[in-house]
Amino acid sequence: MPLAPPRLLPSGDSAITVEFSKTIDDTANQRVLALDRALTEAPVEGITETVPTYRSLLVHYDPGRVDFDALGRALLVRAQVPASVATQPRRWRVPVAYGGENGIDLEDVAKARGITPDEIVARHTAADYRVAMIGFTPGWSYLSGLAPSLHMPRRQNPRLLTPAG
Repeated sequence: MPLAPPRLLPSGDSAITVEFSKTIDDTANQRVLALDRALTEAPVEGITETVPTYRSLLVHYDPGRVDFDALGRALLVRAQVPASVATQPRRWRVPVAYGGENGIDLEDVAKARGITPDEIVARHTAADYRVAMIGFTPGWSYLSGLAPSLHMPRRQNPRLLTPAG
């Protein structure tokens, strides 16, 4: 069964956004990463850069080498490649400190979820997280895989300063 085709959205005069979903979900992200891998392994003439996000792939191109319609057709064909797990994923161990000055929201999260701070830590450390995309700040990774029982809404009044670390 063919996969649902992504939406192709013009992004200025030299980029196309290939949108797989209107919401963030792992299936869309896996398709984004699969298309990005496919374009890296077998480049399409005229593509100059790709930028994967949670739910779309921004494809920069040289309009002197390929036009929007031709590139769009090529991207739609490539987007039908099933999302498969990349070769052996790299694993990273990330040290985490909880509570006190290193985790000033731990008590609030535990209270909001109706469980103890120790249970928050246990659930948080039990999961394997996947890098879904890299942010605009080099090395700033956005992860997926947080247990739904730990999801929290954004703060109504964000902190103006968050210490490094």
